[in-house]
Amino acid sequence: EWGIGTNYNIQRFTKNMLFDEKIGGTIHLAVGAGYPETGAKNDSGIHWDMLCDMSESEITVDGDL
Repeated sequence: EWGIGTNYNIQRFTKNMLFDEKIGGTIHLAVGAGYPETGAKNDSGIHWDMLCDMSESEITVDGDL
């Protein structure tokens, strides 16, 4: 699972990953079991979320910003 945080109205980390992964300027990567509430069917002994502040970065696709 991966995602790009787009909510720039969130001003600080809350220590609640389901909220923090949406902070604008961050990227989120998770490995392991999916949350059952989302309909995920993969099974694993862990679910590991990683969050990185990328607010000073740019995303380009096929050379376009």
